[in-house]
Amino acid sequence: MRVSAKSDYALRALIEMAGRTDGKAVSAEEIGRVQDIPTGFLQSILADLRRAGVVMSQRGQSGGWRMARDAAGVSVADVIRAVDGPLVSVYGLRPEAVEYNESAEVLQHVWIAARRSLRDVFEQVSIRELADRDLPSEVTERTADEDAWQSH
Repeated sequence: MRVSAKSDYALRALIEMAGRTDGKAVSAEEIGRVQDIPTGFLQSILADLRRAGVVMSQRGQSGGWRMARDAAGVSVADVIRAVDGPLVSVYGLRPEAVEYNESAEVLQHVWIAARRSLRDVFEQVSIRELADRDLPSEVTERTADEDAWQSH
């Protein structure tokens, strides 16, 4: 799987918002500065997140962006889908929609299994947990094996 810059930036922006204990809106410029995200690109990402109901904008002197939903109820999967679409796609199609000939149809099972594995992690982790740096044990257990940290 390849995580896009858009998904990474969206998650980092939401961690920044959820980590604010004062509950005040934060400007895109400040998020961009703190997280080293280009402001123009971040504005586009925040617009996608607003359309998905994850964040809301506030106008005025104390304006900026804030979570529209409780951070505990927003998963990593929700964010990725909001900014990049489905977790797994094959030629732009959902795995169950891909058609293969008889000799290659087994590939569809691989794509669906991969999507299931991603869901097992991405749907378990919330923005609140990321902001609190407190991942579910099912996720941290996956990183305990040294082999998980090796590229193959």
